[in-house]
Amino acid sequence: MGRAPDGTLRYFVLPDTTMGAMAQQTVIDQRRSIALPDSADPILVAASMNPVMSSWIALRRRINFEPGQTVLILGATGSSGRMAVQVTKRLGASHVIGAGRDAQRLSALNDLGADTTARLDNPTALSDLAEVARDVDVVIDYLWGSITADVMAGIARHRSDPGKPLTWIEIGSVAGPSAEIPSAALRAAGLQIVGSGQGSVPTRDILAEIPALVDEITRGTFHIDARTVPLADVETAWNDTATDQRIVITP
Repeated sequence: MGRAPDGTLRYFVLPDTTMGAMAQQTVIDQRRSIALPDSADPILVAASMNPVMSSWIALRRRINFEPGQTVLILGATGSSGRMAVQVTKRLGASHVIGAGRDAQRLSALNDLGADTTARLDNPTALSDLAEVARDVDVVIDYLWGSITADVMAGIARHRSDPGKPLTWIEIGSVAGPSAEIPSAALRAAGLQIVGSGQGSVPTRDILAEIPALVDEITRGTFHIDARTVPLADVETAWNDTATDQRIVITP
């Protein structure tokens, strides 16, 4: 996000390019951008947009998500996962299960809207999660890897109604770039796996969702803890891994 020479605040989606946005100036394709209203807080939008967008776009553009459906979020203790808890509730989920490894962050998910939380730090916990989440409608997955394979197989095995549709949305791969999906899981349940990100979602569809997202962010729908850091101090900020705050680099 940045300001055009005429002062207009624009949110832009960069293609695969070496000209990134972490700079005082950059070059963008205005067809891949949208002007934001004067009411938009640039710091708040910059801090919130990416983590909010990951689940919002997935639910709005990759599947037919319906109010009242139930959701499991794998990796709910990360910044995007915490936002996903809030996004799914905002879009009408009736029950949200947040699963993650960090116990302290996990305990805070209820305040963000999670109805149930679950640990992911040992085989017993994974087995317990598969039982608790056996009848969910949607899984938002930021982890992938062996955790996904184990939980997916467990849920497929425990479904009360094997024919009930289960949509698994792959967004991130924090736990591994590949997962050995057991063929039995695909045969034993009404399971479909879809990915969500640039490419699977056209840029025009991403841009179409930006106004609604800016409105939600501006109205304070989502909890976000942000702080600004000057571009000159980016190295220090980059190495600050102990904070849960969203760091916004400013020129």
